[in-house]
This record gives sequence, structure tokens and C-alpha cells, in this order.
Amino acid sequence: MELRDYQWEVIGPALEGKNIIIWLPTGTGKTRAAVYVAMRHLEMRRNAKVAMIVNKVHLVNQHYSKEFKPNLKERFKITSISGDTDEKSFFAKVVKESDIVICTAQILHNAVKSDSEEKHVELTDFTLLIIDECHHTHKDAVYNKLMEVYLEKKLNRHRNLPQILGLTASPGTGGTSTFDKAVEHILKICANLDTWRIMSPQTSIKDLEAKAKQPIKQYDLVPERVEDPFGDKLKELMAAIHEYLGDTKFITTFGTQEYEQNIVLMEKDGAEAADRRKRTCAIHLRKYNDALFLHDTVRMKDAYDFLDTFYVEEKFVKNSRDATDVFLCRLFNENSNGLLELCRNMKYENPKLKRLEEILKEHFQSASNSHGIIFTRTRHSTHYLLEWVQSNASLQGLNIKAATLTGAGLSNQSKHMTQNEQKDVIQRFRQGSLNLLISTSVAEEGLDIPECNIVVRYRLMTNEISMVQARGRARAENSCYSFLAESGGKESRRERTNESLEDLMKRAIKYVQEMPEREYQEKIKDLQRESLTERLVKEEKVESKKKFSPMDVRLDCRNCSVAVGYGNDLRLVEEAHHVNINPIFKEYYEEYTKPLNLGKKMEDWVPGGKIRCRFCKAHWGNIIIYKAATLPNIGIKYFVLHTPEGPRSCKQWKDVPFPLEQFDYTAYNEEDE
Repeated sequence: MELRDYQWEVIGPALEGKNIIIWLPTGTGKTRAAVYVAMRHLEMRRNAKVAMIVNKVHLVNQHYSKEFKPNLKERFKITSISGDTDEKSFFAKVVKESDIVICTAQILHNAVKSDSEEKHVELTDFTLLIIDECHHTHKDAVYNKLMEVYLEKKLNRHRNLPQILGLTASPGTGGTSTFDKAVEHILKICANLDTWRIMSPQTSIKDLEAKAKQPIKQYDLVPERVEDPFGDKLKELMAAIHEYLGDTKFITTFGTQEYEQNIVLMEKDGAEAADRRKRTCAIHLRKYNDALFLHDTVRMKDAYDFLDTFYVEEKFVKNSRDATDVFLCRLFNENSNGLLELCRNMKYENPKLKRLEEILKEHFQSASNSHGIIFTRTRHSTHYLLEWVQSNASLQGLNIKAATLTGAGLSNQSKHMTQNEQKDVIQRFRQGSLNLLISTSVAEEGLDIPECNIVVRYRLMTNEISMVQARGRARAENSCYSFLAESGGKESRRERTNESLEDLMKRAIKYVQEMPEREYQEKIKDLQRESLTERLVKEEKVESKKKFSPMDVRLDCRNCSVAVGYGNDLRLVEEAHHVNINPIFKEYYEEYTKPLNLGKKMEDWVPGGKIRCRFCKAHWGNIIIYKAATLPNIGIKYFVLHTPEGPRSCKQWKDVPFPLEQFDYTAYNEEDE
């Protein structure tokens, strides 16, 4: 393996067995440097075993096929394990028989926590742990959960802990804007990873700069619409809903994230008070607010289609309607033609799309092998932007071949991509049959994709890490990084702030790198002790929240307030699925889709269809067939919990105020018989 001077410089301490973080820009060969460290580690240490862990499934195969296999396959046994591989079921055996294991952090964490002889491993079974995108080692992230296991062993003076090698392009500032707190954030990441030093080139800066050429950055700021009759009409309808509710205090903030947060609270209050009128209006207002966001991102037509689809589904899904349903549907229907008419007037179309068209024309006309990425906020906006590109005659004349790339997580709001679909899109982009990706943040980190000559961050308001990661995709010669937003808007102000935060991060890292070794080590030890103390306090706090008996907590459908079960009907399957095992529960739900296609093979279970309330048709979750048991797997956010202290709602299962029993397959079968 050939390494550049700056790579040799940063891996030096790792070759001596020290724990380090390699901090290098995107596209400069962090993974190649890690592969070399792994090779030397296996050559020099007896009974050595390496694990490389990643935070996204598609990176497992990428690191295996692009780096580890080509360089080390002839000499070492390398195994890649992701959620759709059979080896996961026999993780302990795979680890024992392999020199290098590449897997997601979640799979390794599950194996460390597992009681199963086939799956269980100890962190000490490995002698080197490589952590990709290691800036995620904080708070409740799975990387940090693994490192808490490591730190607990360390503070208990456990021997034979694995060497740690972290890789990152941007540790960030931890959401702070002050130097002292930025330093504290960097030190916490170092403490969580038990780091001896953060390594970046000092003597070989010029070699790095030659490799990591920065794209030309441009702010493409577009004035807001002089007139916006379509947006004004949407706001007028939202005001009418507020007047119907008798609550007009939020009407000046339509179309903002602040308004969205207020509407989420309104829906929560309505659900917990069984005030269906308030809750239903909040849901419809959220849709209008989403439409306003789309109107400001894509075409007026797209915002209209989004709302129209929602109201068509309302009409056909609901069995019965009350006065609120009638009012809301009539309000939209009576104004539908007027909205549609406004959509057709190109005088009022989104000016940002015109600028985006000009940017794409400029970069796809000038080079026949152009590659580009448009980053946008939501899955909905990726799909509508793709429609816009494909229907734009002048862009199609440039031979632009576009596709969307979004997350694989299930969502009831929009269609997810399966992991196989993600792999296919990335592969086609690499091969050149696609040359433009329209992506959510999923394409920011880690992906091995062609060097792009144009990257557009389109109406995004994110942090400095996302900015650095997205910018790192523009690596072709004379490439361009465009930030496209409304002039004077929050997004452009945030982007300027991100530039300042990136500088702050660099200063904080430099300060940490230059700390006297004794002072640094003492600080790291203090932070590690604090971290474990915080974890114990947090665990006690979580346990204290489980203060009710499951049989004393009733579950009501969040939408129609029908009582459908109790906490003692629920079981936890493999720490992942929350199922209702009471056979009477079947009377309250119906399966309304074909079995879901996750695009991957799951261990011990296969997905069934989605389920919904039999009475109001509200979505609840999906069926899973676990071994041979058909079980309704429900989301807690779709229910209201009635506790001895009153109603409450939870976004996540970890917040429920009662303990959950583990699912016992044998006992369930006996009861079934």
C-alpha cells in the first residue's frame, strides 16, 4: 500500500499502539490510512483481531469492497456483516474465525449485550477497534454506548483493552459558539474514545493541500417573491382553521419551524385531552405548513399536489366524519380550484428554481463527465425536485440523468428507500449511468462516490459538520460548492455562522493538540469519570420513570381515543420490536397494505403489512412474523397513555412510564395452543 506523506504522519502513533483520532478532510484517504494500521497491527501483534465499525449500513460493503478486500484479502480473513447477512446470527463464531470484521456499530453493540452463546462477544476479543465518523461518539449514540463498555472496563483496571483508532473529517463544536465550550466538546470526544492525541498533518501540510483542494464556494442568494398569491392563499386557509378553533395566537408565524413546533404541541395537548377537534385541526395545519415549506422549495404545483393527495386520502380512508372533518375538507375543496389556478401563473413561480436551473446548466454544459449532488431537507422535496429536473426540457437537453437518494428508515410520512435501492443508486452514480443525485443528508458522510464538480446545498439550515461533509463531496478539479437560499433568510445566516463555527472548531482542536500532555491526560481522566457517573445517574433516572404497573396504564388510539389495551399486553422482542400479545387486540386493528419490502433479510423475523385503527383508520405500526408468531408491532407515538396520574404521550418507547417484559416465544406458543 502506498501512502502519502500526510498519511504517514498521522498514523505514526497508531503504529506504536496508541489510541488516536485521525482528523483529515473528506476524500483524503482516512480509510486507506486505517487499513494500513490494521495490516501492521495484524502483522506485529500475536492473536490480533480487528473490528471496523460504521454508523450506516451501506458503508459496511463499501469499506470491505473498496479498501480492505483489495489490499488485505490475500493475507487475512475479512468478513463484512450487515443486517441482511446470515453471519449476524453466529457473530461469535464469525469473530473467532476472522482476522478483520467490518460491521455496523449496532451489530457489535447487540453482540456485546447479547446473552446468546452464538452471538455474544466481548470488546476484549478485539485488539484494534476502528471507528468510522467517530465524531458521533457522544450522548446516546451507539458508538458512545460501546465506548462506555470500554471505559467501564478501563476504570476497573481491566487489561487487554483494544487499541482505538477514530476517523473524522469534522468533530464539530457541539452546538456551542464559545471557544471554551468548543474545547470542552473536543475534549469530551477525546475522552469518550480514550484518545492519546488528535492527529492532523503538521509537517506535511502542503502535501495535504495538494490532495484536498477546496471547491470554489458561492452564495446563490435569491430575492423573495415580490408577490406570492399562492402562499398568501395557503396562509388565509390556515388562519380560517385557527378562527374555527378560536385560537389565533400563532398566525403571524406561518411557514416557520417555530410554528411547526407550536402545532406539534397543539396536537399533543389535543391528543392527551381527547379533544379531537383540536388534534385534527393541528394535523391539518401541519400539512398546510409542510405545503408552505414545499412552496418555498419547489414548485407551487408540488405544494398543491402534496395537499391534494392528503385530502384525497382523508376522503377515502375515513369511515365516519364529525363536524371538524367536514369543515376542514370543505375548506380545502372550496378553495382547491383557486389554488390550482394560481399554480398555473408562472409569474409567481419559485425564483430559487430558476437559479438552480442556471447553476445546473452552467456545470453540465461545460463538462460532459459532470457529476453533481443537490442536498435538500426532506424526502418529499427530493422527489419533487427530481420531477422538476425530469420535466425541465432545457435540463434534459444536457443529458442530466438524476435520481433521489434518501434514508432507509421507515416513515409513515413518505416512502423510504430500501438498502438495495440505495446501493443501486450509488452504484449507478459511480458507473456514470446517473450523474446527478438529489439527496437528503444521507449522502453527506462516508459515501465513496465520484468526485463531483457541483454540489448545491438547497435551502438547508444545518450545522457546521453537515456543511463540511457536503462541501467535501465537491472534489473534482475547479469544482463548485453552491449555497442556494433566499437572501436575508435564516438559512443564509446559518451558513455564515457555520463558517465561523468551522474556524472555531479548528482553533479548539489546535488548542487541544497543543495542551501539555499531563494536563491533557488529567482532563481526559476527569471527563471519563464524569461520563460514567452521568450514565449511572441517567440509568437511575430512567428506572425511576418506570413507576407504574403495566396493568395500570391504558393505551388509547391517539386519533379517535378508543381504548385498545393495557401496558401488560405489551412485550419487547429482541430489544427492537414492541408487540401486543393479547389476542383481543386483533379486534382493534386491520392490516391495510401488502407485506413491507425492507430490501434486506432480517434475522428471525419477516415484515408483514402496515396496521391501522379499525375505527378511525389511523396508522399504528406493522405486523412482524417472529419465528412462527404473527405479532402487531406498534409505535408508541400513535397512542395516548392513561396513567394513575393522568394522560400523557410519548414519542419513544424508552420514555414509557412502566417496565416492559421480554417476549417469551415458548410461553406464547403454549398459550396459543
